[in-house]
Amino acid sequence: MRRRPERGLAIGLVLSLALLLAAGLSLLWTPWPVQEIDLAAKLKGPSAAHWLGTDSLGRDVASLLLAGAQVSLLVGVIAVAIGLVLGVALGLLAAARGGWVEEVIMRAADLGFAFPAILTALLIAAVWGPGIVGAIVAIGLHNVPTFARVARNGAHAAWARDYCLAARACGKSALAISLQHVLPNIAPLLIVQATIQFALAILAEAALSFLGLGTQAPQASWGRMLAEAQTQLFNAPLLAVFPGLAIMLAVLGLNLLGDGLRDLSDPKRRGARR
Repeated sequence: MRRRPERGLAIGLVLSLALLLAAGLSLLWTPWPVQEIDLAAKLKGPSAAHWLGTDSLGRDVASLLLAGAQVSLLVGVIAVAIGLVLGVALGLLAAARGGWVEEVIMRAADLGFAFPAILTALLIAAVWGPGIVGAIVAIGLHNVPTFARVARNGAHAAWARDYCLAARACGKSALAISLQHVLPNIAPLLIVQATIQFALAILAEAALSFLGLGTQAPQASWGRMLAEAQTQLFNAPLLAVFPGLAIMLAVLGLNLLGDGLRDLSDPKRRGARR
């Protein structure tokens, strides 16, 4: 008899799919043009014309939320990809070479943990100016140490397995063993970590945009929507509720998805929850 999926995994999958659908839908359709300004209709509450109301410039909030999902997804995908590619390469190298090479890479990763994405974004903004590219680079670089440590720990366990010992005895190089045997076996760990880092990337993008270091006008962003809603908290409190709720649901969904995938990939954790 097959075991039913974990409830948390199912909820996380639904919320993550909703994020994907919202981002995809915004490419094809929004209730109103995203940047259409109608000062005569500013700060209106939810209605048949504007489902979630309008902001201080008369823009449709529902349309801004859909477009903001597109930006969050874009930043998350690219930032996680940067961290995944660079971090996994460094982690595999550290595990394969060992010695001083591993020590240098791991100490560099420890140093990277001391620079949060916001601080990195501040440094980049000081040189290039604020913008979505700087936010993506900052979040991506912040992901590198995490993926490097996960890949290195998983690779160390894989190198001790019989299939790696047999491949080494057959004369395969460390690079070939890392790519053909180690990487496929640590892929589940990396996928789980990627979903968690995706959630953190969305949260970091919102924080950077809120501070004015991320997505710039006129591009829609959930973080910028929160920043603009600050001045209207007493006149239109729903302006802060909707983007805040969108960020919360997106991060919650990806975290639940990551936890569920971790349980599925780890028999011990799966058995403990039966």
